Amino acid sequence: MPELGHVSPKAIAALTGLAPFNNDSGRRRGQRMIRGGRRRVRRALYMAALAAIRTSSRFKTFYDTIRARSAAAKVAIIAVARKLITVLNAMLKTNTAFQT
Repeated sequence: MPELGHVSPKAIAALTGLAPFNNDSGRRRGQRMIRGGRRRVRRALYMAALAAIRTSSRFKTFYDTIRARSAAAKVAIIAVARKLITVLNAMLKTNTAFQT
């Protein structure tokens, strides 16, 4: 993704399709959907999030925190994927290496 390192965390989450958007109407409220973005990037981030949960204590702790709030497992994995892309974006912006 050429945009990595040049856009805000919200924008990078939207570009990858990991940002929920508002789908409220007159009768429905509080429902958020994740749609759009780049499908291949989103799939790769999903798989990377699974690996990060297994190998990185930082992402495992974040995953467990989300799961403790009674969120579904896939919702927590997507949250980790969004955190992962945000960290990658910040790393490229500041030109730093990943720190465990």
